[in-house]
Amino acid sequence: MGGLQAAWSIMSMVTLTPFFAFLFSIVFMASIGKSFGVRRLYVNLLVKIFEFGRQNIESVRKQQFANITQSDPEDEDAPTGDNPSPDTADTGDGTGSAKTNGTLPNGGSHRYMNGRDTSSHIANGGNTVISRAESLILSPEMIDDTRSKSAEPQEEGAGGGTRDQGEEGDEETKSDGSEGGGEHEAAGFKLSNCLDYVKSGMEAIIEDQVTSRFLAEELKNWNLLTRTNRQYEFISWRLTVIWMIGFLIRYFILMPMRVLICFIGVVYCVIGFAFVGMIPTYRLRRAMNDIVFKHTFRMITRSISGVVRFHHPEYKPKNCGFCVANHTTPIDIAILSTDCTYSLIGQRHGGFLGVLQRALARASPHIWFERAEAKDRILVAKRLKEHVTDPKNPPILIFPEGTCINNTSVMQFKKGSFEVGGVIYPVAIKYDPRFGDAFWNSSRYSMMQYLFLMMTSWAIVCDVWYLPPMERQEGESAIDFANRVKRVIADQGGLVDLVWDGQLKRSKPKKEWKEKQQEKFSKLLKGE
Repeated sequence: MGGLQAAWSIMSMVTLTPFFAFLFSIVFMASIGKSFGVRRLYVNLLVKIFEFGRQNIESVRKQQFANITQSDPEDEDAPTGDNPSPDTADTGDGTGSAKTNGTLPNGGSHRYMNGRDTSSHIANGGNTVISRAESLILSPEMIDDTRSKSAEPQEEGAGGGTRDQGEEGDEETKSDGSEGGGEHEAAGFKLSNCLDYVKSGMEAIIEDQVTSRFLAEELKNWNLLTRTNRQYEFISWRLTVIWMIGFLIRYFILMPMRVLICFIGVVYCVIGFAFVGMIPTYRLRRAMNDIVFKHTFRMITRSISGVVRFHHPEYKPKNCGFCVANHTTPIDIAILSTDCTYSLIGQRHGGFLGVLQRALARASPHIWFERAEAKDRILVAKRLKEHVTDPKNPPILIFPEGTCINNTSVMQFKKGSFEVGGVIYPVAIKYDPRFGDAFWNSSRYSMMQYLFLMMTSWAIVCDVWYLPPMERQEGESAIDFANRVKRVIADQGGLVDLVWDGQLKRSKPKKEWKEKQQEKFSKLLKGE
């Protein structure tokens, strides 16, 4: 027995001591905001492994396609001039094209880490089943006449012709053949009047713009995770070996270490903010709160192997203002709080998030409210005005969408925070889904299930852009101001700018939207 105990003690010294030394070195470097560069090397290695996997999958698929064509005598006798190119042929099984293998014309395989995503200039981000026009007729804020839209291509297609030519072309297409009386000819029902509505309805049946924003973003490459696989882990022995090694590393090395780091961060948060809350002097309490706040969220970010790149630090939010960002996950707060101290506002939660909320409230002013209570909304607006009028208060971090979106688009901003006044500091956040899907589908996963998925992912990699501060212009409504801020965030983050309310995730469309479309269609029939 004595020999076994001695062997066990030696084994623990050899294994556990280096492990805990490495663990606490990570915690210490996280607390001071420094890094050895290991995470970036790790991410670069993952990119090379993903690329190897893509090439392996493509080679196997090409071989399978070649075997199918060789076994089909009709294909062998077909004329070669009508055959698609090799790149087009690979799209038959969904892996060989540029859209599915992750290699985009603009270097899309590295688009999130190397600069802005250009998908904002493509309708719906270019990652959809169907291709819609930029402006949909069935949108809640659409006010332009349908007939005016259909006339624009005719005027542009005249090859630079005069306005009189365009008018003559319109007269030639009149249904009754009469001269003059334009308004009277437009009146009455025509089958073509409803075609735009039919088209929009069919597009919504195939793929609507709302529900697709609450599903995980479809990857163009397989990232060796079973939750995103296309049954590729057994497509070849090479990928099988890589997948098994990755599984062991993620679940038996990375996850235990990440759980310990997160636990240390939460304990530090609870104890640290409790001590900060007991400091009587405001200036000292504010300074200590800044330290504990950043230390806490840096450790939480390291617990998910977060790799964050901040751009334009000169536009970092300042006191008594609003920091407005697009919302993908509760981790957004941890990501942004590694670089700046904020006052937080949001729905009151229980469980794990509730522990953090109560700890944070002990040391600095935060605003927690119940979403379902209308009285709280009035109180929130009042507290927001009081907060921004005090120059000593830190900026308030707000996610105006009110719910998590899958980081492919930005949905309608609530106007409440834009009515209060004060400076708005827009921030755009773009996650790289190849290493881990940061989107929290709250209707499918609980917070603990979501954290488990995050800690068993490869990493959380994202870019954060601080944008120039914005103020409400004279005569500008709160809704217009909110839309202007949303547009800036969408353009910088490479996200699709949508007019739909994110609360459609939980509720039906507003009755006013239906009535607006009905009124518009009635005006079209009357020729107004």
